[in-house]
Amino acid sequence: MRVQVHGDPSPATPMTSTPLRLATFNTSLYDERAGGLVERLQGDDANARRIAAVLQRVRPDIVLLNEFDFDDAHAAAGLFQRRYLEVAQPGGGEPLSYPYRYLAPVNTGVPSGLDLDGNGRAGGEGRDRGNDAWGYGLHPGQYGMLLLSRFPIDADAARTFRTLRWSTMPGARQPADPTTGAAWYPPEVWSRLRLSSKSHWDVPVRTPSGTLHVLAAHPTPPVFDGPENRNGARNADEIRLWREYISGGDPAWLCDDAGHCGGLAEAARFVILGDYNNDPADGDGEHEAIVELLEHPRVMRMPTPRSEGAVQAAASYPGLPRIGSPAHATGDYGPRTGTLRLDYVLPSTGMAHRGSGVFWPAPGAPGAELLQASDHRLVWVDVTMPAGD
Repeated sequence: MRVQVHGDPSPATPMTSTPLRLATFNTSLYDERAGGLVERLQGDDANARRIAAVLQRVRPDIVLLNEFDFDDAHAAAGLFQRRYLEVAQPGGGEPLSYPYRYLAPVNTGVPSGLDLDGNGRAGGEGRDRGNDAWGYGLHPGQYGMLLLSRFPIDADAARTFRTLRWSTMPGARQPADPTTGAAWYPPEVWSRLRLSSKSHWDVPVRTPSGTLHVLAAHPTPPVFDGPENRNGARNADEIRLWREYISGGDPAWLCDDAGHCGGLAEAARFVILGDYNNDPADGDGEHEAIVELLEHPRVMRMPTPRSEGAVQAAASYPGLPRIGSPAHATGDYGPRTGTLRLDYVLPSTGMAHRGSGVFWPAPGAPGAELLQASDHRLVWVDVTMPAGD
């Protein structure tokens, strides 16, 4: 299912070199109740106002919002636009309007009918039900994704990979019991288990310089499992999906929800956006998965986005060992985890880098009061996209 809420792709316009601000932001705009986010946005939700204020300050041209609950009527997306983005917020800037947006169902909270957590029964209540959903969630659509754009979205050409089965990936990291070496998932479960914990989207956006493919995802956190490391393995292979997708060729296993198989065209320009729940050097997770994506030959080499606020936040956790630069962190996850780089904006080669940053003001600086809305920070990259098709 592919959904474009506003507008249709406009006719071809003269091709020019276009500056673009590309961004990703895990907004934590989710609720444990189905319909809960809609109810909150119908009122006066303080965190939604702070998220809107951050967006008004940074003003990205294209932005992916992670952890924004999906609902079939798209009511939450409409409310957030009208009541929050289009109203000047305290600490924010001028009202902000996105004529185009894309959202679609995700796997989180959707019952699988299978015993995915190995507790001997399928489904149940609360966390047991969430653990046996295709992606962890307490109701369908929790932790969804929302793409906002100043430019037309070609929804008819979008590809989603929500139902792609994990076992079809060559060399998939099938979780195993570390003591016996036996596969952790029974064959009847492994053969049906979906790879994407939310979804993977390829959404073409028609900028004045040509089409930019937005590759959006939010892999599962590599924690909340056991010694079999099922979430760590899934996180790594969810990241690997994009590495395979941008590597060219025509992999027969890489089939979207409409049944079309193959990767991204070699000449296509893209940007990878999202919370990938994997730091290149620190925290949990198989770090080589994100490093291999960062070092892919089609991904632009550029300075890592950074902030002064991240440096000061890391200094408040002196007992946590760190390998990576504290300036590169994109979120603060408390005293047990500290700060990590989990959120990424990765443009493809062929575009020119013009700047980047993480919206993380130092304590006491303007905008610092907005940070309490989410444990993640907005990450942005400015590029110039040369004219093309």
